[in-house]
Amino acid sequence: MGEESTWFDLLPGTRNLEEFARHHLARTEMGIQQFPSAFSLTHVFSVALVLLFVAIGAISFKASLARGGTDAIVPPAKFNLRNLFEMFTDAILGIAEGVMGEKNAKRFLPLIGTFAFFIFFSNCLALLPGFAPPTATLKTNVALALTVFVLTHAYGVKEHGLAYFKHFLGPVIWLAPLMLPIELVSHLARPLSLSLRLLGNIAADHKVVSAFFALVPLLVPVPFLILGVMVCIVQTLVFCLLSMVYIQGAVAHEGHDDEDHGHDEHHH
Repeated sequence: MGEESTWFDLLPGTRNLEEFARHHLARTEMGIQQFPSAFSLTHVFSVALVLLFVAIGAISFKASLARGGTDAIVPPAKFNLRNLFEMFTDAILGIAEGVMGEKNAKRFLPLIGTFAFFIFFSNCLALLPGFAPPTATLKTNVALALTVFVLTHAYGVKEHGLAYFKHFLGPVIWLAPLMLPIELVSHLARPLSLSLRLLGNIAADHKVVSAFFALVPLLVPVPFLILGVMVCIVQTLVFCLLSMVYIQGAVAHEGHDDEDHGHDEHHH
């Protein structure tokens, strides 16, 4: 199945660079040189575009705060990148506080916020004809899911030490032979679930929008674009919510976490 044509194909030298990369990534099996035909720079360019947009927005937001005075407190009258990033960050923080409590929400906001910004704006590329969303490929989604998987257990060990692994054995030791396989399968299924859910929804949405734009580019695709925006938001929310739940479960202190969460809500 060939790669979908995008605006990036118009960049001079793109095809030559792909061929050069394929040649150096080629592997030899049974004396026959095989080339990775699935290799493409399209999604590399898409990721770079998303990262550039997020970086420009973050710099703009930080610059407006650094000026101090009313600029740091009162939002601009016209909607701009600062408004967008401020609203987005407030929404993420509010959701995180409901899931993780105020303390952990602020602690993990940089991580969860980074996932949210990257995934949402990557998803939005699915709505633009001629662009390929990075989250419509398994490579990107597996990298994101594995990052969540590794960091979840890293934070768990950092918070509890090696005692963190005790919860894999269940509440009582005689249940360990039953609980250990169940816990291992459950944890190993997490990155698979995160990857495939995001891939399936965004890839399908991108194909639907592209098909209707190709058939009737005026008015007809509008309902599908509105539906696509909802899909982008929901899939970003689902990925980030599950990441919050996984991390919160890893760092939570039994018997104290619920009490702390209650204190946070009482404080608000």
